[in-house]
Amino acid sequence: MQSPATKHQSQSTGLTTDSKIYVAGHNGLVGSAIMRKLESEGYKNIVTRTFEELDLTDQKATREFFEKERPEYVFLAAAKVGGIQANSTFPADFIYINLMIECNVIKASHEFGVKKLLFLGSSCIYPKMALQPIKEEYLLSGYLEETNEPYALAKISGMKMCQYFNKQYGTNFISVMPTNLYGPNDNFDPNTSHVLPALIRKFHEAKVNNAPYVEIWGTGTPRREFLFVDDLADACLFLMKNYSGNDFFNVGTGEDVTIRELAELIEEVVGYKGELKFDTSKPDGTPRKLLDVTRIHKAGWRHRTELKGGLESTYGWFASGKRPA
Repeated sequence: MQSPATKHQSQSTGLTTDSKIYVAGHNGLVGSAIMRKLESEGYKNIVTRTFEELDLTDQKATREFFEKERPEYVFLAAAKVGGIQANSTFPADFIYINLMIECNVIKASHEFGVKKLLFLGSSCIYPKMALQPIKEEYLLSGYLEETNEPYALAKISGMKMCQYFNKQYGTNFISVMPTNLYGPNDNFDPNTSHVLPALIRKFHEAKVNNAPYVEIWGTGTPRREFLFVDDLADACLFLMKNYSGNDFFNVGTGEDVTIRELAELIEEVVGYKGELKFDTSKPDGTPRKLLDVTRIHKAGWRHRTELKGGLESTYGWFASGKRPA
């Protein structure tokens, strides 16, 4: 007989504004957006720990935290993340740290009776040459993009762990696979950031310094989909409240742009007046990555923030100086 947690179903899952919720990775891009969403919706029993307070790669420390705090619901947004350069430079760190975080938090959630866990994956789990738009069932149907394979393997493992714990133990652990994200609290470091925040910083600094041009990695032809992180947080809370089952969900807009189009849009938002130069000696990465969002649309959720509006909001936050140096 199939356990309730492994049936494909949409139903209320008992989450209330008084429920004890642990947001792992609450200071990061995704975690901080989830915090904003929960607080705006009146959730007031939220548990957090900084990395200095709790190293989730430490199994003993993670178990002790769960034993003491006994959270009822967990948003697992803690992860080591970065762009092509960071993934290429630190592959061992990307696979080790992410695997350890997932293993420790998922296992402790089972051991200490967490009612429901939502795991944050990534669209990089899909094959490099997957058919477009990418459906959830394309997982493990081909080779991964080499430049972020360690991170992708870790995220695939975390999502599969949730499914296997559901199957073996009847837990209620679900997963989402967001597309490329951006927004407040993003990483704007030129050496470790993803393409969108890296471009925002490049264009901002070029504007401030009156630089004659902005150099962009690659040919500008790859196509990418971008989701405002507060929309992802909205999707996560929606699924935490309304879905239980062993399906995982792509979360995106279902729309994409070329890197050149993105650069031109950021140029407009920032107000930069110089030239664009594309360094074709640098890698492009995956040619196209657009998610099929039919499954989450059918579940009842759609994104709200269009790209230009999201860029304006993100650049406003960046230019305000609230970001780390």
